[in-house]
Amino acid sequence: MPDSATYDAILLLSFGGPEAPEEVRPFLENVVRGRGVPPERLDAVEVHYQHFGGVSPINARNRELIAAISARTELPVYFGNRNWTPYAEDAVAEMARDGMRRALVFATSAYGGFSACRQYHDDIARARDAVGEDAPELVKLRHFFDHPEFVAANADAVRAAWARLPAGQREGARLVFTAHSIPTSADAAAGRPSEGGHRYSRQVAEAAALVAAQVGVDDFDVVWQSRSGPPQVPWLEPDIVEHLDTVHAKGVPAVVIAPVGFVSDHVEVVWDLDNEALEHATELGMGLARAATAGPDPRFADMVVELVGEHVSGVPARRLGTVPSAGCTANGAPCAVDCCVPVRRPAR
Repeated sequence: MPDSATYDAILLLSFGGPEAPEEVRPFLENVVRGRGVPPERLDAVEVHYQHFGGVSPINARNRELIAAISARTELPVYFGNRNWTPYAEDAVAEMARDGMRRALVFATSAYGGFSACRQYHDDIARARDAVGEDAPELVKLRHFFDHPEFVAANADAVRAAWARLPAGQREGARLVFTAHSIPTSADAAAGRPSEGGHRYSRQVAEAAALVAAQVGVDDFDVVWQSRSGPPQVPWLEPDIVEHLDTVHAKGVPAVVIAPVGFVSDHVEVVWDLDNEALEHATELGMGLARAATAGPDPRFADMVVELVGEHVSGVPARRLGTVPSAGCTANGAPCAVDCCVPVRRPAR
């Protein structure tokens, strides 16, 4: 962890999302730039965004989070994204104009891995390079998948979802946690090589176990969603929709789906779970209740301020888990040599 010093701002760094129909295609092209994704794949995903009027909820949720953080700290909070406005480069340039010299970065991902963590380090480095010598020092905050406030917010969301099921379905309902799938090769490369990789899936599994324990559920499932890419490339499985067939065959009357891998709603959450999964569950005659994401819960903003306090005022770090955690470096440096290295994508 970087040495303690004075910080004068917070940067909330996120993925980004369109806020108008005409922004959808340029946004998606930003997301996949350099990955060789065929246009027909973008056509399919664009339909999901246009289903919601071309507006992803992620920016609105992030602005709400910024307001909640701002109400809890005197530090100014800036907002930057990887793939759409406001871009990280523009946010860092604004910070430089405002005279900010050292800031803490909260990335809206709880986990490790290339997409979940190292890409945010890359965003930080790229934004500083774009601004030049006037760019502030940027220190990214650590992973928080096992922070007590994150776990508690998710646990209460699960309880609330369970209560929404019809009374006759609650007793036999199955708790199913979801997170964004990634290629199995990327998961194998997640974390330090000395740890054996798989940091992402291990952290997701531990977060799920911690939430389930608080809810009082001993037996649950961890599944995946939102996979993309050619079918010959293995990704983390099972997919949530396919998993519904599995539990239905076992006579499960209903499922409570907890998107523990996400901190706020965005199109992949609301499309994959509130549309595709719900539609399939209805076809099967199963009940389905989707738990809220943790971001809007007041404890989530409390957690962010506490993570900041670890640097600003020496607040002791709180963790409930045992899976290795990292994520805190300065100016976009990786957590360690060969940590979460990007995996070469196969040619299509």
